Amino acid sequence: MKTNKISGAEAVIRCLLEEGVDLVYGYPGGAIMPVYDELYKFKDQLHHVLVRHEQGATHAAQGFARATGKVGVAIATSGPGATNLVTGIADAQIDSTPMVCITGQVGKHLLGSDAFQETDIIGISTPVTKWNYQITEASEIPEIMAKAFYIARSGRPGPVLVDITKNAQFDEMEFSYEKCTGIRSYVALPKLKQKKVVEAAELINNAKKPFIVFGQGIILGQAEELLKAFVEKSGIPAAWTILGLSALPTDHPLNVGMLGMHGNYAPNVLTNECDVLIALGMRFDDRVTGNLATYAKQAKVIHFDIDPAEINKNVKADVAVLADVKEALAALLPLIEEKSHDSWHNEFKKLYEIELDTVINEELAPTKEGISMGETIEMINKHSKGDAIIVPDVGQHQMFACRYAKFNKSKSIINSGGLGTMGFALPAAIGAKMGMPEREVVAIIGDGGFQMTIQELGTIFQTKVPVKIVILNNEFLGMVRQWQQLFFDKRYASTEMTNPNFVAIAEGYYIKAKKVTKREDLDAAVAEMIASKESYFLEVMVEKENNVFPMIPTGASVSDIRLS
Repeated sequence: MKTNKISGAEAVIRCLLEEGVDLVYGYPGGAIMPVYDELYKFKDQLHHVLVRHEQGATHAAQGFARATGKVGVAIATSGPGATNLVTGIADAQIDSTPMVCITGQVGKHLLGSDAFQETDIIGISTPVTKWNYQITEASEIPEIMAKAFYIARSGRPGPVLVDITKNAQFDEMEFSYEKCTGIRSYVALPKLKQKKVVEAAELINNAKKPFIVFGQGIILGQAEELLKAFVEKSGIPAAWTILGLSALPTDHPLNVGMLGMHGNYAPNVLTNECDVLIALGMRFDDRVTGNLATYAKQAKVIHFDIDPAEINKNVKADVAVLADVKEALAALLPLIEEKSHDSWHNEFKKLYEIELDTVINEELAPTKEGISMGETIEMINKHSKGDAIIVPDVGQHQMFACRYAKFNKSKSIINSGGLGTMGFALPAAIGAKMGMPEREVVAIIGDGGFQMTIQELGTIFQTKVPVKIVILNNEFLGMVRQWQQLFFDKRYASTEMTNPNFVAIAEGYYIKAKKVTKREDLDAAVAEMIASKESYFLEVMVEKENNVFPMIPTGASVSDIRLS
């Protein structure tokens, strides 16, 4: 293999190119400056997006990764640059998002001396990364970068951080690159045990009230078509976690809706009535299960997962199929008998009608004077026709978006699920749109979360990325206010927002902006936004005390879900 002597900084760039990276997000600084100098030289091959805050770089990289299935890349300097990445890294870790973060570090001889902008980012990031490593010699760069990308994308994906001292960036080394295809003691892909698949099939075929719950593992494993085939052949109703949303089209007749705290009434209640619960690529998060002591105790549980750490962690599995979910479903499908389960489906339909009458109709066809969040989502459905990528932030508007947005294809909603990071949506939408420029990308954000990363409007302005931004403004931290109303006797402690002129701020970044305060103006405004070929900012003033229901109170059983 041909080798040539180059600087460590150039080696970093060449490693990225070898891994097929053509887009990175970041913010320069002293300790990473040699890498940025090389980025400048390679700008025709590797596009760098200057964000306005390092947290924005991680969320943009997440949005890119989730929309494309590729590894997202974020770059920052040492000290505060590196620590500003941590929230996004933690978000990526809990939501299994493949990401490689590269940070600069002070010179090797200064490590541990409290030098200017030195922080122990390896120690800080260890709990929230799949793997991290500090490079102190230029010669280490190719091997470690190859490992970083392999670990980030293989098995259950996740974030990796590579910290590179400044001397390692300046020093020269002989460069050659080999992609990593395996690491001793790291089992990325468990070997499927056919015996477990047979046991699962037997339980499923003998079930009277089987129920499928699926999560993001279906999307990460590219198993959407197999899920659809399994659901249709078995006739089993299927419900999703918020990260599994869009793996099965929302209008599919066997798609019975959303699980969890603000999910649909039927799938939550009937979780505690099914006789076999089939969990596909989901981790039994507490927001899905409610009180574990009362969760699906009557059911035999079959858990398909790629990560052995998730098996029996929260819910004990009667049959655990440890494997890539695509491989497992392909093995399971021939063993499944064709059935319809009509009477079981009727139980879902009856409970859906109750939710329709008491919650959905009121939300989507409101009689109140103010605009509701749900009807705004419905208006976006009307004009996007279910083809857009929706990027919600975190809060009430997120739950309304998950409940009411319609999707025709996979990878169409990008949520901060496990960490629930306010400020996620704006930069994540930038990354999603850059990754999938042919698709419409709509960020749906509350007035609180918007102000956490509002500076990324500057990234939109500079890059001209045509993201659509919808602010659902209720002048409250809405989800916290809802809890204060229901459980703290309406003591609205520090949740009411006094907001600036958002439209003027957007226009200050030369983004076309409009504000809607009346229901009769909503349709035309959303139509204009979706039709725009450029970025567009739409602020919708919604009801101040619009609550999202159903709701499972903290610590309650999924059977105790409230409709009001």
